[in-house]
Amino acid sequence: MGNNRPSFKRQLSQTHVWALAFGCIIGWGAFINPGKKFLPNSGVEGTAIAMVLGAAVMIILAFAYAYMVPKYPKAGGEFNYTKNCFGKIPAYICGWFLLSAYLTNVPMNSTAIGLIVDGLDGNADILKWGFHYSIAGFDVWLGEMILAMSILILFGVLNILGVRKAGFIQTILASMLAGCVFMLTTAAIFSDKASMLNMAPMWGFDRASAIAASATTETIDAFAHVGRQGMISAILATFAIAPWAFVGFETIPQAAEEFKFPYKKVMLIMTVAIFFGCFVYIANNTVAAAAVTNWPDRVIAGDWVLLIGAEAMLGTLGKVLLGLAVSSAVLSGIMGFYLASSRLMYSMSRDGYLPKMFSDIDEKYGTPKNAMIFCIIISLSGPILGREALGWFVDMSAIGASIGFFFTAASTLVTMKKDNDGSALLKTMAILGVIFSITFVILQLVPIPGLKGVHFGKESYLMLVAWIIIGIAFFFKQRRYFWSK
Repeated sequence: MGNNRPSFKRQLSQTHVWALAFGCIIGWGAFINPGKKFLPNSGVEGTAIAMVLGAAVMIILAFAYAYMVPKYPKAGGEFNYTKNCFGKIPAYICGWFLLSAYLTNVPMNSTAIGLIVDGLDGNADILKWGFHYSIAGFDVWLGEMILAMSILILFGVLNILGVRKAGFIQTILASMLAGCVFMLTTAAIFSDKASMLNMAPMWGFDRASAIAASATTETIDAFAHVGRQGMISAILATFAIAPWAFVGFETIPQAAEEFKFPYKKVMLIMTVAIFFGCFVYIANNTVAAAAVTNWPDRVIAGDWVLLIGAEAMLGTLGKVLLGLAVSSAVLSGIMGFYLASSRLMYSMSRDGYLPKMFSDIDEKYGTPKNAMIFCIIISLSGPILGREALGWFVDMSAIGASIGFFFTAASTLVTMKKDNDGSALLKTMAILGVIFSITFVILQLVPIPGLKGVHFGKESYLMLVAWIIIGIAFFFKQRRYFWSK
């Protein structure tokens, strides 16, 4: 009888899966964070070094994923690896935190939609109407909420209607995203409006102190990160969120049951997606600084620095290109993380870790409809919380991804020993993966004296506690399963 249950259809090509990974890696943050986090925390040099190091760590981790996917080619990815190598409770911990990494990225991207429109419409403020309130100093308007919620519902429904349609749309969005960023970067190389002289302070500055002292571009050097400790802090401030920056390349295993190509292609697809992602982060951050002569002033004022730079170089065309790029990033992120979240929930439910209703596959479309509906409902919190919640979602995503990375690398070591296969290179990569994953968790959760802007903020700790409490509630609801043999 169980064999007659609807199952996934193998409809995803290599291009679809690359688009899934790249579209998830690059979301709103690659375009908003140059002014919000990267330039003040790390500057141009610190961000570039941190992103290259982050990409290198992700490629190290990709060795583990490429090894594990053929071993356990089921939806659920890291959750399945942990279940088979460490048992039920570690698998639940891995799956639940990984779900936080995926699910928080959906409302995170939706919250940026209002910011995109606000930046592109000049003084028109076309979404600032209706009921509104403030959270952490930022106004949340009914117009912004309605647009963001409509897009969340639309893309959730598209995911329900079939993975092939979703894959096709994802490929278009990812291609448009890459093309627009390449054109903006090319414009910066040849534009007389962009200059290397604009990039100082190269290692960023202490934003809080600069704001308190009403600093300007002319006086910002007094707050710049200098010396060995300043440079290390600058690099680590961005390196610590590398799990968030590159989360998405490992969404590939979540759709393993829907591949229509050999699993041996996984390593190449992951590597190419990580490379593209690293390029976009570094290019956007460098262009933002090079094209804006007074970017420290703009950062302190909370302006969208990359938009100002694009407009300075290309006028209206620059705004259009950036608008297309960010919209593609946001929509591909929503589409991709919806797919990954629903497949992970489906896998956990199928094995008894979550309520049974989440494992139902729609007979007509071959998608986990109930899991997808749950993801839509949870994601609608983003537009309600407003754009200040973006930073909190970043931290939650980073910690969830780090835990998923750890269990994958550790599971690789266990599986290699059990099956007596793999190479010395793979073992080395898996060990490094474990070490880097633990390092990320420590950097995110533990305040280290002398390192500023690296660990969680207060609100992020509160969100983490809330997510743990919800996870404990689900755990006790399914407790009979966990204690059974």
